[in-house]
Amino acid sequence: MIFTETPLSGLWVVEPERLCDERGFFARTFCAREFAEQGLATRFVQCSVSWNAKKGTLRGMHFQKPPHEEAKLVRCTWGAIFDVAVDIRKDSATYGAWFGTELSAENRRALYVPRGFSHGFQVLSDGAEVFYQISEFFAPGFGAGHHHADPVVGIQWPLPVTVISEKDQNLPLLSDMER
Repeated sequence: MIFTETPLSGLWVVEPERLCDERGFFARTFCAREFAEQGLATRFVQCSVSWNAKKGTLRGMHFQKPPHEEAKLVRCTWGAIFDVAVDIRKDSATYGAWFGTELSAENRRALYVPRGFSHGFQVLSDGAEVFYQISEFFAPGFGAGHHHADPVVGIQWPLPVTVISEKDQNLPLLSDMER
């Protein structure tokens, strides 16, 4: 696997290293030893999938509050998304900074989102399936989020938002959240 650190400490782009032949290719998408060598979570207790029918759909920005913070390994298995993580660690030098990258069935990249980050994405194709490996069990009452269009954070979404849940549309600004 190819690990590329982003400008936000702990946030990584993970790409499969393809072994190709006349049949196609084979690639590992997770290896506990290689993840541990990078200091990343190696235990995932839950996997989830999100299907999104319409281009421009936006989901986010979500996280679980302490003590149930979670790391996620996110990949797009069908279609394409613009995947975003925001550093919400108040003691971090990059607090409030964001990083985004395209994940697609074609490029097969994954984004490793560590604890202390919010996560969201925008769908770039008609139809996109997003697969998550998650380090902690979902804890009802600890799910939270901040607004996707917070002007202080300044995420540059690539498309106009076509579909968003009422809940996500009404999330507070990052600066208004208690964490």
